[in-house]
Amino acid sequence: MLYKNLGMRKYILILTLIIVGLVSLSSNYLFSVGSSKAVAAGITFNAADVAWMLIASVLVFLMTPGVGFFYGGMVNSKNIISTIFQSFIAMVTITVLWFIFEFGLAFGPDIGGVIGNPLPHMFMQGIGTTSVWVGAPTIPILLFALFQLKFAIITPALISGGVAERINFWGYLLFITMFSIFIYSPLAHATWHPEGILAKAGILDFAGGTVVHMSSGWAALAGAVFLKKRRDTTLAAAQVPYVILGASLLWIGWFGFNAGSSFAANELGVLAFANTTAASAISALTWGFLEKINGKKLSSVGVCVGAVVGLVAITPGAGYISLGHSLFIGLITSVISFYMVKFFHNNGVDDTLDVFPCHGVGGMVGMLMTGVFADKSINEDIPTNGLFFGETSLFINHFIAMIAVSLFVFFGTLLLLFIVNKCIPLRVDPDKEELGLDISQHGEKVF
Repeated sequence: MLYKNLGMRKYILILTLIIVGLVSLSSNYLFSVGSSKAVAAGITFNAADVAWMLIASVLVFLMTPGVGFFYGGMVNSKNIISTIFQSFIAMVTITVLWFIFEFGLAFGPDIGGVIGNPLPHMFMQGIGTTSVWVGAPTIPILLFALFQLKFAIITPALISGGVAERINFWGYLLFITMFSIFIYSPLAHATWHPEGILAKAGILDFAGGTVVHMSSGWAALAGAVFLKKRRDTTLAAAQVPYVILGASLLWIGWFGFNAGSSFAANELGVLAFANTTAASAISALTWGFLEKINGKKLSSVGVCVGAVVGLVAITPGAGYISLGHSLFIGLITSVISFYMVKFFHNNGVDDTLDVFPCHGVGGMVGMLMTGVFADKSINEDIPTNGLFFGETSLFINHFIAMIAVSLFVFFGTLLLLFIVNKCIPLRVDPDKEELGLDISQHGEKVF
């Protein structure tokens, strides 16, 4: 096994860093051919849009530490550091990948509607401050790339909740790298690139319900299935204040996530902002009431989980539906996710922090509800009204796309997990799991 040869692994890592450093220094020469150099003529940037999108990018970046604290507060005390760090390492790893070639995979010249050509934009060649992306014509394309980077970061971070308390750190690191390249990038291209297969089919995903939440949810479920149950499946939230802090950071960051996906300081961003607030609030309240109805005390952790479920559900339709419909989506998704969590717990599926019932199911319900409530009077760019307004094609297309994406992500992730496990065992040894990942993986402890 490769992981056993520690000396060889050390030299491979050093050599990789040297090669990346040398190539990045010479990237202007190596990758200048075919790059789309900036053309300033005829382009006018809007200062308000640029300012808002800078702020939105910061807000979305804030969501990943939010995920870390949200997840970290819910695990046992011996796994707090490792759980938070799994989100932090996603920030640095995916950023490097994005700047080297992954932006090109997601948004480069189309190849077959399923992936971009990374070569023209290797090391961000041609991605500057005096050209634009076709879907964001009032801001520099570099700002668009930075905003999209934050989406690419949070997706693998979300997956960590499904495999928490039992995954080998180095295996996790290799897995999120491969997931981002082979699952996230094709899905982002297919959905958000004008020539993407889902985009051309008229599939609506305003801010990542499909690309981020469905993909992370199904991947988390695949990870839970592959790694099997923890030795001790009891879960006592070790730091409830962390959960509340994480949920609060997520909610704040989500305004950038959804409202920022208008790519302008305009009325569409305002609507997305309002829809985000409404869906999350009613979902949180519904979750708390459901706890009480089911004989439990209304818990702060439950209400925080409910708030996140509402945020997930409204993401795909935030810029396509009315405020009243967003309230309905938040309510109905909270009910469905609440009982899906109970179903998983009662049937022994060890998705540690309920990523699939919350993000996966929330993303799918939100996707279908967007196909129901999408309204051309709100956003004239959508191809057709939703099912609620008497038109069926959008809903049918969304249903078909939901099935296709689910199959692609779940079985694609299982394949990646199998490959990674052949290189680095993904499941930690029983004694290390018992000791806790904070000490066994990082040599650190909270107290």
